[in-house]
This record gives sequence, structure tokens and C-alpha cells, in this order.
Amino acid sequence: MTRDEILAEFREAEALLEGHFILSSGLRSPRYLQCARVLMDPKRAARLAEALAAELPESLREAIDVVVSPAMGGVIIGHEMGRALGKEAMFLERPDGVFHFRRGFALRPGARVLMVEDVVTTGLSSREAIEAVREAGGEVIGEAALVDRSNGSADLGVPFTALIALDVPTYAPDALPPELEAIEAIKPGSRASA
Repeated sequence: MTRDEILAEFREAEALLEGHFILSSGLRSPRYLQCARVLMDPKRAARLAEALAAELPESLREAIDVVVSPAMGGVIIGHEMGRALGKEAMFLERPDGVFHFRRGFALRPGARVLMVEDVVTTGLSSREAIEAVREAGGEVIGEAALVDRSNGSADLGVPFTALIALDVPTYAPDALPPELEAIEAIKPGSRASA
């Protein structure tokens, strides 16, 4: 898929929002990608996952044993990536604020994992999820995301592939530009503010 085709998928799903948003990192942004909206159409989710899987280096695709994603945002795209790659897919949850496998999910010792997220902004959730996989006996050999919003700054400690990179400005809550200060902030994500 081309960049324009990918953006068209987001626009068609009304997933690219404009306003004043509180990101999971606590930073603020004038734009927000609501990946849940773009993934609610199973055919669209499958198309995006297939395009993302095709972006992975062949050597990485061949080495993957299982796909793991952090709940909530990564669950759908993680499942679709599992389908696209022909691998099992499971997810991590954090009912107590720390990621864990639940619902009978478990990794075999040494399992080579592809971590899959919807959006990476600071990489905090990804790093926490990667650590949970390590603690569960797996090895994260790469990460894939629909969108890289980190402006190239997210260091995940593993190879990272994104379907599209979007450079959207982010601001500390005490350093907002006047146009954002004038708009009420909303928190559209699934994680409490930092």
C-alpha cells in the first residue's frame, strides 16, 4: 500500500481526529489517530495487517513463532497480524497496571515474538510489553505497528517496522501553543495519563 492509500483508509474510517488530545504518555497533540475506528472493519483491518506484514524483512517473518500485542489497542491488529503471518496471536493485559499474560495464554520457553501495536508514540507501552514477554520466557525479535508517531525517537531495543510514520507535534501540558490552550483536552485512548 502507498502512503496515500494508507491515509485514505484512516480518513474513510474517520479515524484521523483533530482537536486537543491527551496521549497515553501524558503529552498533548492537535491530532489523534483512533486506530480502533480504522480496525472496526474486518476487511480493512486485514488489508492493513497484510500490508504491514509485507513490510517486515523476510528473515524476521520466517523467525517469528508467535505474535503478541498489548491490550487494548494492539489486540485487533495483533490478531490480524497473526492471521497475515500464519502465526498464533495472543495479548497481554495490565489489570494491576503491569502487563501479564492471562486467559490461559503462555509462551513456550524461548519463543520468538513479534510485538504488534496499533500506534507507537513514546514507546512506553511497547517497552513495558517487551519486558513482560521477557519475564514470561519469550524473546521479542521485532516490533510492528500500524503507525509510528514517535517522530523517529522511540527506542524499543528491537527492530521496529511501521506501516506509516506520521510526524504530529506533541507538547508537554505546561507548554501548549495558544491554539491548543483554547480547546478543552480530551483523552481518547485506553491508558490513564502519566
